[in-house]
This record gives sequence, C-alpha cells and structure tokens, in this order.
Amino acid sequence: MCGLLTAWPTAVRLYDAEHDPLRERARRGEEVMLTAVVAERPRQVHTSGYGSLRGGTRSVLVPVDVRHVNFGGERIDSDGRVLLLGAAESWAGVLVGQRVTARAELAPARPHELTVAVGYVRGPPSVEGEAPWWQRGGESLRVAFRDVSGVLDQESASLLPGLVVGDTTGLPGRVEQEFLDAGMSHLTAVSGSNVAIVCGAVLLLARAFRFGPRGSAALAAGALAGFVVLVGYEPSVLRAGVMGAVGLLALVLGRRGSALPALAAAVCVLCLHDPEMGVSMGFVLSVVATAALVLVAPPWSRTLARRGLPRGVADAIAVPAVAFLATAPVIAGMVGEVSLVSVVANLLAAPVVAPVTVLGAVGAILAPIWPGAAELVVRLAGPGVEWLILVARRAAAVPGAVLPWPQGWWGGALAVVVVAVLVCGFRFRRSRSLFVLLAAVALVLALPVRVLTPGWPPDDWVLVACDVGQGDGLVLATGEPGRAVIVDTGPDPLSLDRCLDRLDVERVPLVVLTHLHADHVGGLAAVFDGRAVGAVAVGPGRAPGWAWRDVLESSSTRGVPVVELAEGDRLVWAELWLEVLAPAGPVDPPSGDTGDTGDRGGTGGTDDTGGTDGTTVNNSSVVLRATTPAGRVLLTGDVELTAQAELLAATDLRAEILKVPHHGSRYTLPAFLTAVSPRVAVTSVGADNTYGHPSPVTLRMLTGAGALVTRTDTGGDAAVVMDGGQPAVVERGPEPRRRRGRAGELIRPARLARPPPTAGRWPWAPPGRRARPGSSNRPR
Repeated sequence: MCGLLTAWPTAVRLYDAEHDPLRERARRGEEVMLTAVVAERPRQVHTSGYGSLRGGTRSVLVPVDVRHVNFGGERIDSDGRVLLLGAAESWAGVLVGQRVTARAELAPARPHELTVAVGYVRGPPSVEGEAPWWQRGGESLRVAFRDVSGVLDQESASLLPGLVVGDTTGLPGRVEQEFLDAGMSHLTAVSGSNVAIVCGAVLLLARAFRFGPRGSAALAAGALAGFVVLVGYEPSVLRAGVMGAVGLLALVLGRRGSALPALAAAVCVLCLHDPEMGVSMGFVLSVVATAALVLVAPPWSRTLARRGLPRGVADAIAVPAVAFLATAPVIAGMVGEVSLVSVVANLLAAPVVAPVTVLGAVGAILAPIWPGAAELVVRLAGPGVEWLILVARRAAAVPGAVLPWPQGWWGGALAVVVVAVLVCGFRFRRSRSLFVLLAAVALVLALPVRVLTPGWPPDDWVLVACDVGQGDGLVLATGEPGRAVIVDTGPDPLSLDRCLDRLDVERVPLVVLTHLHADHVGGLAAVFDGRAVGAVAVGPGRAPGWAWRDVLESSSTRGVPVVELAEGDRLVWAELWLEVLAPAGPVDPPSGDTGDTGDRGGTGGTDDTGGTDGTTVNNSSVVLRATTPAGRVLLTGDVELTAQAELLAATDLRAEILKVPHHGSRYTLPAFLTAVSPRVAVTSVGADNTYGHPSPVTLRMLTGAGALVTRTDTGGDAAVVMDGGQPAVVERGPEPRRRRGRAGELIRPARLARPPPTAGRWPWAPPGRRARPGSSNRPR
C-alpha cells in the first residue's frame, strides 16, 4: 500500500527533474547566474599537497535548491537541485537556508537523479539576507565547540567535533582514512547511536528530576530538534531524528515503543519527502544497520548469553558483528572494498563511544556560555578520543585490513552469498567443520599475497623508496636494527607511517627535508608518531613560508631540534655515510613566501612547462651522496636544470644508485645522467598523476644508459639490496588504489630485479676515502 501511494508523486518528481531546463544547458556546458537556497552544509573536498600548494581542503561541494536562473538576460524558472563546486574560503560563512547568487559553469549530472546539474563556481557567491536564527545558533555553537576542543592535541581536537556533532571540518585526511579502513567511519557520521545517547541522557535527567512522561518527552523532543539542527540535515541524521520523534510520540501516548514500526515510518516519510534518499549510501547503510540491530542482534545476544557469556559482553559482541554483516554487502557493492577488522575495532571502541558523546555534547552546550567549564569537560573526554584514534590506527595498519571487492550489483550479491554462508556455517552444528575448512581455503585464496608470503622488507636492505604517492619518501638503513635516516616525508602522513611500520623503524636519528614543497614535507608528523627522532635537517631555503612554519611548529612541540645542512657537511653511522653536495648558499626568492603562489609545470604545479618560483625552490634542494654497502646513492631532491649544471661543474657525481630528480621530470640534463652513470634509478612518483611524471624522455635516457629503472607508481615500495655483488631492487608491489567508483587493484608479490650484466662497475668509498680506479663499459 505504501508503495502504491508513493509511486505516483515520486514518478512526478523524477519526471520534472529529468525534464528540468537546466539539464539541457548543462549538456552544452553553458554559464548561468543561479539564485538558489543552500540545502545542506558545504561538504569538504580533501586534496593532497604538491609543490607550494598546501594539502587539505581547497574546495567544497554545496547542494542548493534553485529558485531561478538568468542566462543571457533571459530568466529561466527551475526548481531543481544543483550541486555547486567552489573554493572553500568563498563559502566558509554560508549557512543552510541562506539565499545565494553565483555564476556557475554547468556540467551534466548523473542521469536519472534529482540533481539536475553540477555547477563550477569560480568566484565568491553573493549572499542575500541571513540564515534562519536556528541555523545561526547552530553554527555559533559548532564554532565555539571547535574552539574549546583546541585544548586537546591536534588530531583529538579535530576528531571530537566529528564524533559529537558530525563536524569534520578540520579532520586530517590521515585520521579520516584510518577510520575508513578500520570500519569506524560511522563514528564521525552522526546517526542513530548519537541521537539515542543524547535523548537517553535527557530522559534520564528528566526522570531524576521527577518529570512525567509528557514533560520528559517534551524535553527530549527539544534536545532532538536542536541536535538535528546542530549536526545538519544528513540522511542518516534525519532517519534517526524521525525514529526518535516516533518513539517520543509513543512515550506521550503511553504506548509501548517498538523500533521496527518507527523505522518503517521514518523510511516512508523521508523517501516521500526526498526520493533521492533511497539511493543515498548514508541513508541505506543507516536503515540496513538499524533493521539488523532491531531484528537480529537481540536473538544473537540471547544465544551468546545462554552459552555462558555475561549479558553486557554478549551485547558488545553481537551489535558490531550484526552491523558488519548487514552493511558489508552495501559497502562492497558501492565502494568496492570490505574492512576485515571492522568487528574487532568497533568492539574495542564501543566502551568509550557513549561517554565521549555525552561529555562532548555537554561541552558543546557549555562552549558559548561558559568556555572554561567546557574546556574542563573536553579534557575529560580527551582520553576516550585518543583511544579511538589508537584503535583505528592500529586496526588500519593490520596487513590485509581492507579487502578489495567487485563493485556494483554483482559485487553486492556476491557479498550477500558470503554473509549467508558465514551465518549458516555458525548457525548449524553439523556444518561448522565444513565451514571452517571452506573458510580456511577462502582465506588462503583471498588474502593479499603480500600477507601470506614473507619477504618484506628484504634482508639487508640499504634504501627503500616508500610509495607515498606523488612525492618523495626515502629511508636509508644505518646498519643498526630499527634505526634509519629518512630523506623527505611525502605529502601524506598515513602512507609514510605505514611504510615505516613495515620496515620496523623505531628510531630516526635524522630527518632530512631536501626542500619545503608539500610533497616532500607533508608527512613529517608520521615520523614523530611513536618513534624517537634525533633532529630535523633542512637546507637554506625557507619558502614556502607556511611549510617552514609547519616544520618549526611540528618539531618544537615534540622537542626535536631543527638544524641546517650546508655544503661539505658529513654525517656518519655504522653502515651509512652522508655527504652534503648542495646547495652552496642562500637561494630563497626575494620574498620568503613567493613559493606560496604555487608551482607551475615541471616545477611541481599543474603541468610540465616550468615556472619561476617553483624552480627556485626546487633548485634549493639539499643534494646528498650516501655511501652504503650497496654502493653510492645520489639523492637529488627536485633539482632542475640550473642546479644540475652547477653540480656537474662542482663535483664528481658518479653513483651506483640514483634517486631520479623531480619524479622523473623532463627537466633533466642528459649530461647529468651520464655523469652519474647509475646502475639503478629509483623514481618516486604517484600513480595517475597529472603532471606528466615520469617523462618518457627521461626514462629513455636512463634505460639507454643501462640503468635499471624502478618506479613507485607501478612497483610500490622499492628496496635496494646487494645481490651477487651488485645492487638489485626488490619491489613490494603497489598498494590497492582507492578511487571513487572503482575497485582497488590487486597486490602483486614482491619480486627481485637486477640491472643488466656489465663488465665492470663504478667503485665506491666512504667520504674522505680514496676510491680504487675502475671503469664501466655500460652502453651510453
């Protein structure tokens, strides 16, 4: 009956959206002036840093409901929804319910959706009037809560607003990815559990003050309405809010509450109001998980209790297990991956979720009226937040924590079959032995090869180029277990942290930042995470200014000194010698922050055409020569043509191993590569990058000179080892690449590669020692 009643109005709305006049203009890519009302809070788009562009949030997605459109002086009536993409700073103060006017270049939306177009907004919007008072009040509360949360450390301060009110404005990309991999991302997306905790706390408080059912329901309803406004009109929040309202109505009427009718009412009302919620991933996951918790979790919990487990422990096990099994097919079909550590991670996280939520909600209420008391409450919630971060980080670091899965309907159907087999295998006693055998076989076949096959890291590695994406992250062995020197840290802390964990690096006597571009310093925080660091070394460059300030702040807060390297400096460890070859002196642009404007082209910007500011910063890179048991290693940072020419004129550059300058950019002198004459060329580069790296011209020069070229975009982490008296490369294989709408790639096993055989090899010697004469007849 509900289907028949909702089919007609839903079909009418779909028809109107499909024939909206903006769809045709979007297909032609026309530019229009939109007047619209903001429908949801702007959603951040996170990007990795590169060159002088700082990583983080530079753009936002803003769903708006169109009121009218001006196109070439013509007024077009439209009531469709448009998804706008604009600069984050331009939309920072825009609230839900505000009327805005913006010039947007239209592009087609996905067909058969209520969103009629996507608009790219280049300038700031023109805001007309103020948002409703409740939206202004909610925003002031969120801002005040973010401010008082600053008394915690950076990661905890950014996570607490997400846990309490779904505000992930400042959440670092590393923490967000770890929560996704651990299957704990639902904690930062406010849903039914948050609503239940808040309303339950209000009802308990009302009962303590002897309020009657109606008074208690009225107080809880006020708290519920305020909470929904505070966290925003997300689909999962609306579902939980409608269910909570139905439950409170049952309390007022004196009827026994039942969750399933409330869930059904919420789904019917919300999908009739906005049919697009029926295909919203957050809404679908919320509904499926709630239904499973209502129908399946109680009998499972009772079964576990009958088998001797305490009731609280039985509930703690049943709830995350049921939620995982119910939502896994949806996640597998929509995202193309399944978290294998989700149940355990959520089981460990469960004890602190409710206390943190309650304390956080109290802190949010006190923040605008009594900041001192709010800070005290936030400090009490701090240990619980730190525990959640620790659980997510350790769970996400488990090898094979995320299993790639086929996407689409077939992937979802396959996941349903697997879930059914799991449930039946545990349900029926006679099938358990067979199920255990089948599960063991499936694990052997399905787990990534790198988990089952030992060999990473390889024995006696001397250099590892970590796969940190589009950036550099190099690790040099010192000859002492667990101790290594790091040269550059890549753009992303998460990638470098996992690489260092795989290498069992616990002590870092020195971190060298060749220059201060984002793709070389963005992951510095990962080095400090659980590791002893001796010092951070930089060159004479101080641009871009924001990066220099970040390095100083990140190091000083941990008591790690920042030192400057100069030409001729030498550093010695047990089996590692480092010599600084360049730069010779100050090389900063005239203004210390000119690098903030961004690199262009081969300098690290948007293409490969060169650029002044970025080139200056790149040519200021610290160039190191490392002497290792596998031979000499030339570490070049991002030096370009000018710096390469100066090196050629100043020193002997011969080395067995070359870190190819600037990710293999075509701005590389042939004479420079000839002078180095490497046997192994390591190229640190990101998969599918848009900068043209590595250049085919540079690769041809290297292979033509007889060098073995290894690339982190195709081979993953690359380790240089000694094999048969010559340097060789062991590639770990690429990590699964996460892309929206595509499944991750399979992981290949580690493999050993050697340079082509030669009649001789360049000799090497520690700095200050004379090398024996030698020759090489490798092809040029």
